[in-house]
Amino acid sequence: MTGEAHMLYQSTRNDRNKITGAEAIVRGLSSDGGLYVPESFPEVTQETVTKLAAMPYHERAAFITGLYLDDFNADELSRFASDAYTSGFDDPAVAPLKKLSEGTYFLELWHGPTCAFKDMALQLLPHLLTASLKKTGETREVCILVATSGDTGKAALEGFRDVPGTRIMVFYPRDGVSDVQKLQMTSQAGGNVNVVAVEGNFDDAQTGVKAIFSDTELSSMLDSRGYFLSSANSINWGRLVPQIVYYFSAYCDLLKNGCIKPGGKVNFCVPTGNFGNILAAYYASRMGLPVNKLICASNRNDVLTQFINTGVYDRNRPFYTTASPSMDILVSSNLERLLYEMSGKDGGTVADYMQALSAGGVYAIPDPVKREINRMFAGGYCSEPDTMKTINDVFYDHDYLIDTHTAVAYKVLCDYKKDTGDDTPSVVVSTASAFKFCDSVLDALSKPVSGGVNSASCGVELLDKLAEVTGTGIPAPLAALKGSAARFNASVPVGSMKEAVTEFLTGLTAG
Repeated sequence: MTGEAHMLYQSTRNDRNKITGAEAIVRGLSSDGGLYVPESFPEVTQETVTKLAAMPYHERAAFITGLYLDDFNADELSRFASDAYTSGFDDPAVAPLKKLSEGTYFLELWHGPTCAFKDMALQLLPHLLTASLKKTGETREVCILVATSGDTGKAALEGFRDVPGTRIMVFYPRDGVSDVQKLQMTSQAGGNVNVVAVEGNFDDAQTGVKAIFSDTELSSMLDSRGYFLSSANSINWGRLVPQIVYYFSAYCDLLKNGCIKPGGKVNFCVPTGNFGNILAAYYASRMGLPVNKLICASNRNDVLTQFINTGVYDRNRPFYTTASPSMDILVSSNLERLLYEMSGKDGGTVADYMQALSAGGVYAIPDPVKREINRMFAGGYCSEPDTMKTINDVFYDHDYLIDTHTAVAYKVLCDYKKDTGDDTPSVVVSTASAFKFCDSVLDALSKPVSGGVNSASCGVELLDKLAEVTGTGIPAPLAALKGSAARFNASVPVGSMKEAVTEFLTGLTAG
């Protein structure tokens, strides 16, 4: 340890056991199935925000993460942030803010090495995790286990590729990611990586990974062989805390550019699946960032929108495969962290909600909790036709190219403004490059793919067509996919995920 830690963490289902930030990062998920949350929220004053506005992104990141991870020293965090954000991003601003029209801005989080917002956290997490292993005296090799709906998998694979003392295994829904997303993962280089398709949807993959984490027999067997499991999904606190940074960064840039006055409030509209991205915005607001409204944007899988509007979370509904696959989720893990805060940090109540969700697929919150959520959050959803129309309108009206997920958020923001008359300056969180979803974007621009797209190679070939149609350069990491071959072709039923992990780590078949 570098000094006594003052910020401690506890489970959303049990507040009796307090651990340090480094311990929370190493463990990933609490043994009781809960998620680690900070005991309290550090305060950031407007004076501090003004100072942050003069800093480059990596310095903003070192400062904000340091407020939560005070068992790391300032020099460590500064070095980690510099290593994470001063190379590998194709824009010097790292997370640039682009003005679309008066009062509406896009926060571009896709300039990193995998062209999706997950890079913003997963370029930093490997530094935090490897340092945390040393701080906690951990000598076993860690296996990072990931369920992905499309973007987390590649970002985690790239972040942990050949990092000493780690292995990483990614599960993705076999038919639930775009062709480019799939090839990004299956062609991943590195001697410590593995990628497996799951015969099911993202919720199936996520449920399978959680079951593996809670399997004590497997944990004991892996421990005897010198391994333990951790996570790079946003259930891991080390994944979530770097995401808080870019909300402060966006506000700082609005302030620096004279778009708002000090203390002026801002709306953020976030395309949301697992709830981690918008939860980070909520945590920023709890720290003092002047947020007026957080607008949760759903696609056709609108379980979160329905929850915000009705107070009932019900996953007993059809699962749709959409043009915005990273949002095709019916069980949003990070919502548990919000419920914990909104329920007065009552771990027993949260545990009851999660038990009800596991047993029957539904739970309802009381009216006072719903009112508290509605004070900060609004929810809306966007249909598939409206997603396509929004991409078309934004490109041909504003000469600005957006992907399917960003289109969902922008349409929901427009609906929100129309319905409420709220003219607060608003930031749409743009989560991925349009080139990751070439076939859908080309279709939206009325340049459909003739004959359909039936393989990853076809998906990559569409990069050139989208570049030609839009006059936009292909991001270098995606252009490099052309000619790539898949290294990983395995596909397993959900019930065989445990065996796949065991074989990857030990060469044995799980019993």
